[in-house]
Amino acid sequence: MQQFENGVQASSISGVRWVKSGRSNSSGNCVEVAALPDGSVAVRNSRHPDGPALVYTRAEITAFVEGARDGDFDAYTG
Repeated sequence: MQQFENGVQASSISGVRWVKSGRSNSSGNCVEVAALPDGSVAVRNSRHPDGPALVYTRAEITAFVEGARDGDFDAYTG
């Protein structure tokens, strides 16, 4: 199984489906995520689909989403 590390060129991650949130706006300021075969999650900038991807474990993504739901990042939204 291929392993991916942070900063890998997103276009080198093949065989995955990149998904964008339904809450994304049409101005192109979006992130896309893809589930990787090893259970981790890749994140890329939709404006630069060939650019770098950040790779997180499932636990890291879960912690981030739960933190967002709990309002942990509200101070950063201005």
